[in-house]
Amino acid sequence: MTLRFSVLASGSTGNAVYVETDEQRLLIDAGLSGKKMDELFQAINRNPKELTGILVSHEHSDHIKGVGIFARKHNLPIYANEKTWQAMDGQLGNLSTDQKFIFQTDEVKTFGNLDVESFGVSHDAVEPMFFSFHHEDKKLVLATDMGYVSERIKGTIRGADMFIFESNHDINMLRMGRYPWSIKRRILSDVGHVSNEDAAMALSECIGDKTSRIYLAHLSLDNNMKDLARLSVEQVLKEQGMAVGEQFELYDTDPHQPTALTVVS
Repeated sequence: MTLRFSVLASGSTGNAVYVETDEQRLLIDAGLSGKKMDELFQAINRNPKELTGILVSHEHSDHIKGVGIFARKHNLPIYANEKTWQAMDGQLGNLSTDQKFIFQTDEVKTFGNLDVESFGVSHDAVEPMFFSFHHEDKKLVLATDMGYVSERIKGTIRGADMFIFESNHDINMLRMGRYPWSIKRRILSDVGHVSNEDAAMALSECIGDKTSRIYLAHLSLDNNMKDLARLSVEQVLKEQGMAVGEQFELYDTDPHQPTALTVVS
C-alpha cells in the first residue's frame, strides 16, 4: 500500500495537486480550465472519472477556476468548509446538492485508507485551509498561500515525509518589480504569501528525520524564478545546519507541467 502524488500545476496562474493511495484518488484545487485539467491528468496517466473527490483550499480563482466544470464533467463530489462554500457561491456554476460536502477547518476526514487533516492558514480569503495526508506511517503536507507560518501550523506539519511548500517570491524582486504598491503590500503582509527566505526558515523547524523531499510551490511568475527559489531556500537551510542534498532533496514545481507521480517514502 503506497501514498503517491503529483503537483499538477503550481503558481500564480493556477494550482492543482493530485494525491492517491491504491484505493483513493483526490484532487486538491483546480485553478485551471477544465480542458487543461484533463490534459494534466492525461500527462500523469490517470482518469479523472476515478477521482474520489475534489478538496478546495479557498475561493481564490487560481485555486477554483476549473472546479465547477471539472466536477460536472466527471460527476465528482466537492469538499470545502462552510465559509468557502459561501464565498464560492455563483463562481462554480450549477452543482447538484449531492456534489456538495462540508470539510471543516481543523478536521480529520477519512477517505477509505487515506486520512486527510485540514488546518487553517493566514491568507486573505474567508477561511483558507490546507492539508496533511496520512496513509499508514506516511505523511504528505500541502501548505501554500500563507502570509506567515504560525507555530500552530508548524506543529501540525512537522516531521512530514514530503512537503509541498510555498516559496512565493524573492523579496528584492517583489520590491523592485512592476506591481503597484498596494499589491506589494498585500503580498508582504501576514495574509499574503511567504517569501523564499521565510519558507526556508519555517521549513528548518518542520523538517524531520523522515523528510526526504521538499517541493517548492506557488512561485510568483513575476517575482521569483525556480533557480533563485531553490538556491535561496537551500542557502538558508544550510545556514540552519540542514543537510540539503544528503538527508533530503529540493524539487521544483511548474505552472504548466505536472511533476512525476511520486511515491511518498
